[in-house]
Amino acid sequence: MVRIQGVDKYFGDHQVLHHVDLDVAAAEVVAVVGPSGSGKSTLCRCVNGLERPDRGSVLVDGVTQPAEGRELARFRADTGMVFQSFNLFGHLTVEQNITLAPLRVRGVSRAQARDRAAELLERVGLAAKARAHPAQLSGGQQQRVAIARALAMDPKVLLCDEPTSALDPEMVQEVLDVLAAVAAAGTAMIVVTHEMAFAREVADRVAFMDGGRLLEEASPDAFFTAPRHPRAAEFLSKVLRR
Repeated sequence: MVRIQGVDKYFGDHQVLHHVDLDVAAAEVVAVVGPSGSGKSTLCRCVNGLERPDRGSVLVDGVTQPAEGRELARFRADTGMVFQSFNLFGHLTVEQNITLAPLRVRGVSRAQARDRAAELLERVGLAAKARAHPAQLSGGQQQRVAIARALAMDPKVLLCDEPTSALDPEMVQEVLDVLAAVAAAGTAMIVVTHEMAFAREVADRVAFMDGGRLLEEASPDAFFTAPRHPRAAEFLSKVLRR
């Protein structure tokens, strides 16, 4: 479903991604883990087209990421994105946040968009909040709305960029539970996360990054019990001790 081939990315003179290769199959969940500043979020943004790779290519369902224009907008519609900081429109209701893109980008009818929003809000446990505004919701509720908004476009892959990092600890699990349900429903996902329990229990594969390089890919069992790369072993010895 996703093929990342030889992706390099620079910010000025600083190279943040070094020839990254990563494939994600249909219905597969890949957790991307590693220390802060390792290029995980940049990789996620390169898949979505929010950042342009300086070298290499990104394909989603066999379609190469276009350079710009309407073709890029159509490509991005197939790659749902859940951000760290929710990015909901504060002046719109929850329902309006979810229906906006399907109405404007997919061209669905208002009735269809509302029905889909109601279905997704039920799915994320927020059916009673359709008329609320984001400021009336907790952080965990806002992130669940953001997940519903991404799913409303029926994306071919869902990209989650550290979706729990801006949440209070007590709100983290409610978001992880929703993501686990999305994964169980068969949506291909790339999840950049610091939540090792989620990576271990929900992901089909773990990809470890450090210094802008993808150093190891393995099943969760193999990665967490016997990491092959010394840097991955060092990382796990620190994060699993907490």
